[in-house]
Amino acid sequence: MQGLVTAVDGVGFTVVRGANLGIVGESGCGKSVTALSLMGLISSPPGNVVAATLNFDGRDLQQLTAEEYRKIRGKEMGMVFQEPMTSLNPVFTIGNQVAEAVLTHMKISRRQAREMTVAMLDRVGIPEPEKRIHDYPHQLSGGLRQRVVIAMALICKPKLLIADEPTTALDVTIQAQVLDLMQELREDLGMSMIMITHDLGVVAEVAEQVVIMYAGMVVESATVNAIFQQPLHPYTQGLLHSIPRLDQDVSRLDAIPGMVPDMLHVPPGCRFANRCRQAIDICHCQCPASVEPEAGHQVSCWLYA
Repeated sequence: MQGLVTAVDGVGFTVVRGANLGIVGESGCGKSVTALSLMGLISSPPGNVVAATLNFDGRDLQQLTAEEYRKIRGKEMGMVFQEPMTSLNPVFTIGNQVAEAVLTHMKISRRQAREMTVAMLDRVGIPEPEKRIHDYPHQLSGGLRQRVVIAMALICKPKLLIADEPTTALDVTIQAQVLDLMQELREDLGMSMIMITHDLGVVAEVAEQVVIMYAGMVVESATVNAIFQQPLHPYTQGLLHSIPRLDQDVSRLDAIPGMVPDMLHVPPGCRFANRCRQAIDICHCQCPASVEPEAGHQVSCWLYA
């Protein structure tokens, strides 16, 4: 053991009922850990979740027992994990795995669970669901496996869906289909959604509010229009500038220099200071507080403090 790592530090946001929140950041910035913390899936030990408030639908999740959490997880809170092949058990059919979620949370017969499974697989766009329920994960393409995982997360009609980079391993065409499917189901079921991604194009398409994370902290949060039209934090500006544009000749991408700091040895000031082209002296010695230069637009940066 090398030491204690604070994977996420002071992360806070609110998801309005029926809305879609996007969480954006580089790999390793704490996006997935934040999602797993909400779902109660951080193993303790070695992990430990400490929060001032962790409220879901009027309940403090920190006060729930393991059994109470289990009743919420999967029924009221669903999650689509990054890689569907590792989310699905290779020795059980997809029908068994989707039906298990229903049988765990609802008092129904196996026949009723099978009927609900077939209906949900059909709803997420899997052809011939009556036959596909007997297939194993390795018999499906990546896009179909992702649809199965979405079906598992939605079959109990949760109030909140957390999608952790659900399109990372998919090609562009399938990615667009999956995003459209999730948007359609979100609207039909009236649920809230947290979309975790490193792809700002995905955020622009599906999110209404955006949280930008860097090295375990929230550095900026605002509406999706404000983030794209007037980004305030240098890190957000760097992310947007690094995206190639079709209306410009690109011989070299405008990448953000440097590397994410070692979370075992977090710098004393702003965690982005060593990579920031606009850093001033105070950035290297004192961490900035979150300020609100405009209504609903928060940023943690000394340029606006």
